Amino acid sequence: MTGRGVHRSGTFVLSILMAAIGLALIAEAVAARGSAISPRLLLGVLFLAAGVARLYLLGRGRRT
Repeated sequence: MTGRGVHRSGTFVLSILMAAIGLALIAEAVAARGSAISPRLLLGVLFLAAGVARLYLLGRGRRT
């Protein structure tokens, strides 16, 4: 595997982990019945958005 392939694989794995952490934070905040502006919920949304955005950009880069 080339250096570029290792970088893509690492980015993919870390993006999945970021999205999973975001989902876990959101689920924990909802289960604890946190308010709509609880820090845990906001962090979860941000982690999920960052993970999904990285996956989107990684997939978009493969087409070019």
